[in-house]
Amino acid sequence: MDKRREAISKAMAELLEIPRDLVLDLPKLTIVGRNELYLENHRGIIEYNLNRVRINLSRGYLEIDGNNLEIKALMAEEMSICGEIHTVKYMD
Repeated sequence: MDKRREAISKAMAELLEIPRDLVLDLPKLTIVGRNELYLENHRGIIEYNLNRVRINLSRGYLEIDGNNLEIKALMAEEMSICGEIHTVKYMD
């Protein structure tokens, strides 16, 4: 049933020219260089320390590894992380 709903949502997004991240509740990730990351549509923080941040998404989670990672801004569905970013992984 979820796959059918997702297919219908994708078709509607394309038909109405609405960004897919809004219709499908997908995360939107912007990375500036190696030192700044901005994430929209998250569902909360799972783990946070200076070397790793794990963030809950609507499906799975996002894992960010690096050094001196710091959450600069945290809002209901948006966050900004600064520090030396080494890897960004989507996990199911």
